[in-house]
Amino acid sequence: MAALRLASFTLRPAAAAAASSGATPSAPRSASFSSVARGLPSLRLAPPRRRRGDLARPRAAAEAAAESYASALSEVAVENGTLEQTVSDLEKLEKIFSDEAVAEFFDNPTVPREEKAELIGEIAKSSELQPHVVNFLNVVVDNFRASIVPQIVVEFENVYNSLTGTEVATVTSVVQLESQDLAQIAQHVQKMTGAKNVRLKTQLDPALIAGFTVQYGRDGSNLIDMSVRKQIEEIASEFELPAVPLEV
Repeated sequence: MAALRLASFTLRPAAAAAASSGATPSAPRSASFSSVARGLPSLRLAPPRRRRGDLARPRAAAEAAAESYASALSEVAVENGTLEQTVSDLEKLEKIFSDEAVAEFFDNPTVPREEKAELIGEIAKSSELQPHVVNFLNVVVDNFRASIVPQIVVEFENVYNSLTGTEVATVTSVVQLESQDLAQIAQHVQKMTGAKNVRLKTQLDPALIAGFTVQYGRDGSNLIDMSVRKQIEEIASEFELPAVPLEV
């Protein structure tokens, strides 16, 4: 099982950094997440009784809610000129909320709001979150939607990629690659895809033995496999001979 590392390597033209945020970073405008988040779906504490065939509905509702939160947050980030910083903040939250115990704590209606607020404050301080991202987190917690934070991050990244012409690729290796190696991979992905920007996420997987793989494209549908495991599999397949029936 690969161990996800949320540190990312970004490759983009110098001029694109300012253009992708929609504003110069030196003069961000002020915007509040709660001002654009009114009316976002919340989790009812007493949902209606499910009937047969309703199992897919909660999943669809969660996906719709994640899209709504991501869209609202992207509006604030664009208005503030903090799109780059916001996607970085959400990567930090994705790592934190990948622990199911965290989401369970925030979504537990029996936990006092004061305790939740204290933990949000600790997360905001340790992760150096922007004020509007902290505001976003408070709204999510108040609506008992902490469990879908990872989905919100994915949806926000989709919006970010669309706004900035960014291609995201996941590099999997046995050991963490050096920055110059990641830069070469980013350049290769950029050349193949024609993307304006490339963002790399890295993860470790000892099962590769050596080498690395690169997944990119929508839902990681494209794969570059430069691992030793792949080479061994190809060699092994060459020795697989068809079954020959024996005459009796």
